[in-house]
Amino acid sequence: MRVLRRGDTGSDVAEIRSILAGMDLLPPVAGTEQYAAFDVAVEQAVRAFQQRRGLITDGVVGPATFHSMKGASYHLGSRPLQYLLSAPVSGDDVFALQERLTELGFDAGRPDGYFGPQTERALRTFQRDMRLNPDGICGPATIRELHRLSSPRARGGRPVFLREQEQVRRAGPRLRGKRIVIDPGHGGEDLGVTAAGLREADIAWDLARRLEGRMQATGMEALISRGPNHSPTDFERARFANDAGADLFLSLHNDGNASPGAQGVASFHFGTGNGTTSTVGELLAGFIQREVVARTGLRDCRTHYKTWEIFTRTRCPAVRVEIGYLTNPDDARRLAEPAFRDVVAEGILIAVKRLYLLGEGDQPTGTFTFADVLAHELARAE
Repeated sequence: MRVLRRGDTGSDVAEIRSILAGMDLLPPVAGTEQYAAFDVAVEQAVRAFQQRRGLITDGVVGPATFHSMKGASYHLGSRPLQYLLSAPVSGDDVFALQERLTELGFDAGRPDGYFGPQTERALRTFQRDMRLNPDGICGPATIRELHRLSSPRARGGRPVFLREQEQVRRAGPRLRGKRIVIDPGHGGEDLGVTAAGLREADIAWDLARRLEGRMQATGMEALISRGPNHSPTDFERARFANDAGADLFLSLHNDGNASPGAQGVASFHFGTGNGTTSTVGELLAGFIQREVVARTGLRDCRTHYKTWEIFTRTRCPAVRVEIGYLTNPDDARRLAEPAFRDVVAEGILIAVKRLYLLGEGDQPTGTFTFADVLAHELARAE
């Protein structure tokens, strides 16, 4: 679909208005209205929806927002659900199914709203245990059984994310052998934010190479998700990490804003705002945020949960960090300095080390050095 924004008209806008009205974000649209206007009220409703769903709050309906809107119009039981390789099924109803199966002890994987093979396996197992036809289709009989088991006693916490925490604990404090995918944003013809003679794609690539070198020196297996002249989609980046069996996924970006006063660093992790969050992703995002702020003095724009595709489609904990605004003179000046990018790379590496230390032998934020990490790795090896 085309990107829709204030001032647009047509049947696409009418569909958007109808979806928003169904969520009580807009008044109902008259049934005879064929073409509607994308006015201020629609823009405000879109922003409210985006904020609620952890999307970029720009009031513009692009592919990600439209896909999320369509998915939000489904509830569990409103349509049959099954794994279709040629036309993947997604939506809030799939998300609800995944959460419900996981709460009941059936491993449906990370709840991402996409009906994939792991969700199908969990559903078939549930159906067999409930003595239903194990066809892998979530139809009326399966829905009835899920509702029957919906008492509070049958509900648990967030087992899939508890498993993430347990995997980190079992991995131990050493970095050697851990596989990290470093994802420099943009690339190729997609330059990202460009300002002050700097290009986001170039800075992200340079920072990724600096981080890669430090990680390899500790014995980690660091993989970069793209080449210098390639710009994969978010889905392709996530698939690269999944195929590699990554333990963590780190996406590197810079930011930009129409206001030159906007500046600072922000970190993002998977979360929906309703209690579903990647606990390891949230923990790592916090470590990265605090380390980079302490070491660079960049303004602290805090950590935030998002439902971006790079998070929902990546099976391992994932974090995206926006390091400075190229549209801010001070941030841009500092990002242009190789020494500054070295400091950022070291801060991110230390944050990963803190994640695996789980508080054991830790030091105050901003004081752990690359030399300390190497010494710790050597001591553990002995």
